[in-house]
Amino acid sequence: MNFLKIVACASMLFLTGTAAMAQGTGSEGYFQVYNNTEGNIVVGFYTDDGSGWSDNWLSDALGPGKNVRAEFYADTGNCEQVLQIGWLGDDDSEVLDEPISIDICEASNVYLDDNEIYFD
Repeated sequence: MNFLKIVACASMLFLTGTAAMAQGTGSEGYFQVYNNTEGNIVVGFYTDDGSGWSDNWLSDALGPGKNVRAEFYADTGNCEQVLQIGWLGDDDSEVLDEPISIDICEASNVYLDDNEIYFD
């Protein structure tokens, strides 16, 4: 079941995946994803709810200093997800970061920094 829609603040960008409809950020059912890097471009956003990695949900790259809003729109699924980010490599390839565990139902913000990915 599709659950997640991400809308860029500067441009439209959509993601879809599987998880729970949650009362996430302030019981609003969304969280914000921030590319806090100075020069790295996000080209991949992947989740795994235990059934395998999703396709890349990004339709457009997320440049440095940009952010997107992830909104839940399904009422079933798994809040516990594994998140993996793909960065644009020097040769235009995708370089995958180490996966991290995240509870998307409790996350308010996901921060993508140069050497760390974290959420609150």
